[in-house]
Amino acid sequence: MTDSALAATLFGPEDLRMVERPLDRLDPGMVRVKFGAGGICGSDMHYYRHARTGDFVVTSPLVLGHEVAGEIVELGSGVTGLAVGDHVAVNPSRWCGHCVRCREGRENLCENIYFMGSASKTPHMQGGFSSLFDATAAQCVRVPADLPFSAAALAEPLAVCLHAVARAGAMEGHKAIVFGAGPIGLLTMLCAKLAGASEVAVVDVAAAPLAFAEKLGADHVVDVSGGDAALRDLSAQAGFDVGFEVSGTPAGLASAIGSVRKGGTVVQIGNLAGGLLPVPANAVMSKELDLKGTFRFGREYDRAVSLIVSGGVDVLKLVTAERPLSGAPDAFLLALDRTQSVKVVLTAA
Repeated sequence: MTDSALAATLFGPEDLRMVERPLDRLDPGMVRVKFGAGGICGSDMHYYRHARTGDFVVTSPLVLGHEVAGEIVELGSGVTGLAVGDHVAVNPSRWCGHCVRCREGRENLCENIYFMGSASKTPHMQGGFSSLFDATAAQCVRVPADLPFSAAALAEPLAVCLHAVARAGAMEGHKAIVFGAGPIGLLTMLCAKLAGASEVAVVDVAAAPLAFAEKLGADHVVDVSGGDAALRDLSAQAGFDVGFEVSGTPAGLASAIGSVRKGGTVVQIGNLAGGLLPVPANAVMSKELDLKGTFRFGREYDRAVSLIVSGGVDVLKLVTAERPLSGAPDAFLLALDRTQSVKVVLTAA
């Protein structure tokens, strides 16, 4: 006997449909999870709008969603340490554990990794915006039954930001500037403060998310929709040690490179468009900057879950709307409207 599930499936640009799909018999070592909640991520929105994100191109129907949590409803043979009824945050990364990068402790760069709801591999790995979905036991991190699924689902973006801040190096007493006030930018701000940053500024082109950043504790917010004069003044005054580029735009990267002090660090978090891009590379040389990439996360996922469970980071402060999974296409339209939403979360009902 096989189950079926209702899944938010992308067929092409702005062609997201709720589709009934069969689920195969559960394999050994796997668990079946009933969807509890899932956050709509920036990369989900890139897929929705363009059927691609960066160099990852959708070539066949793709169930979206990698920020997910739910309840275990079935265990495959050989699974230990988990039980039917457990509430779990689901790590979307499925790394091999034996390649060179995994042995180095850089599992996020695993040569054989599969990632839920991603077109990085062909065939694509289906995502978790589905009423039922399967995961390996290793992907499932138990959470208390009284923790909202919406909070557990946001362990994934928190892990992204914990990893990005770790890539920047020691943050204690340093001043940071974040370009992009979406959910990842806001969580990066919170993670930088958690790591000891003395001052964090947030830059964006939209007033609504900047107001949200200020409410969450940004020391400075800068609206560059009318030009970058205020940004230049603040950068000259503050002497930022670290810049986090989250907007995924060449202009954001150029601003980050221009805003940090000589000898500073720039961390690229946002998904830039595929192909060649204009970058003020000479400033990287002349200011002797460290320009670092950051990709997803590794073992930070477990720490993210712990921080959410303990209340160390209140991720629910970012949630501006919840919508049922069955209404995912409309929820995506809401998530794309930055004047009305910061973080939209899909729920089971």
